[in-house]
Amino acid sequence: MIIGVPQEVKNNEFRVGLTPGNVSGLCKQGHTVLVQRGAGAQIGLTDDSYRVAGAALIDSAAEVFHKAEMIVKVKEPQAQECAMLREDQILFTYLHLAPDPKQTRALIDSGATCIAYETVTALNGALPLLAPMSEVAGRMSIQAAAAHLEKTNGGLGVLMAGVPGVSPAKIVILGGGVVGRNALQIAVGMGADVCIFDRDIERLRQIDILYGNRVRTFYSDNLLIEQEVYEADVVIGAVLLPGGAAPKLVTHEMVKKMKLGSVVVDVAIDQGGCFETSKPTTHADPTFLVDGVLHYCVANMPGAVARTSTFALTNATYPFVEALANRGVMKALSIDHHLRNGLSVHKGVLTSQPVAKAQGLEFSLAEDLLMP
Repeated sequence: MIIGVPQEVKNNEFRVGLTPGNVSGLCKQGHTVLVQRGAGAQIGLTDDSYRVAGAALIDSAAEVFHKAEMIVKVKEPQAQECAMLREDQILFTYLHLAPDPKQTRALIDSGATCIAYETVTALNGALPLLAPMSEVAGRMSIQAAAAHLEKTNGGLGVLMAGVPGVSPAKIVILGGGVVGRNALQIAVGMGADVCIFDRDIERLRQIDILYGNRVRTFYSDNLLIEQEVYEADVVIGAVLLPGGAAPKLVTHEMVKKMKLGSVVVDVAIDQGGCFETSKPTTHADPTFLVDGVLHYCVANMPGAVARTSTFALTNATYPFVEALANRGVMKALSIDHHLRNGLSVHKGVLTSQPVAKAQGLEFSLAEDLLMP
């Protein structure tokens, strides 16, 4: 198979879909890998390292898309990339379609087979290709919050850990999944006053066993969320409905009652965000104010630590890239229902029920489309 790796074009996105080590593995199995020049240069993965690994270096994204049978990326395709997709092509990347009708329509119109990292599953119901970036984003959310609490960055002027005689920052984490637990780990390590909300009692029990009285755990209840949010210095949005739009747990009316200079970090922004006041931002312009509350809603947070993120992501995605290349897309999807759960669009047909529900569209089951 001919596999193409274009350079990412999203604002301040420096990750890359395959490492030189991945390329070497694919080439040794007889596949051809096309890598756009400069695709990994910003994170120390030089063109020469890809060439030595066996890749053919290509000057333009257009040529990569034209020649490749499978495109392996990191972030959702931008408009110019969607326009280069074709019917006989596989796209394997993060898609986050639920809040993005324009991308959904473009992928349907392309006729390509589009598989989303974020909905590929594992035996235990986990999301193995989303988890690495959720780990990174969860940990980064506390770094971002600590920085933006500083008065010089628009915050209230609170030190996350406090000092003797002065209280630490109060952090509320909405969601106890991978993002929330990683945010919790860093927040506790920094000495913050932390509480976390979730609807999974067993998950809350595990957090309580691990952290004891260093963390307050709450079942997600609207009134309790309101009470804690109003007193918070930082609120982390870490809610996930796999493949679907994030629920709006914090309304605009609630934001109006938050402390002036408090900070919101909406990690769920890829799926539309869990604050009514959220809108996607970039690393170039990461924050905005709503009623005196600083919002940090960068849609590709892990891109800021692109080298770490690239290796963490490709460690998880490579076995699936290998399976698609070795078996072909139809056989790979037919025999692996976990990979099939990632299928979002196939030859002009939407196959994701959560996306269909979020956008009011019709969909077909992947199993029906893949039957001989």
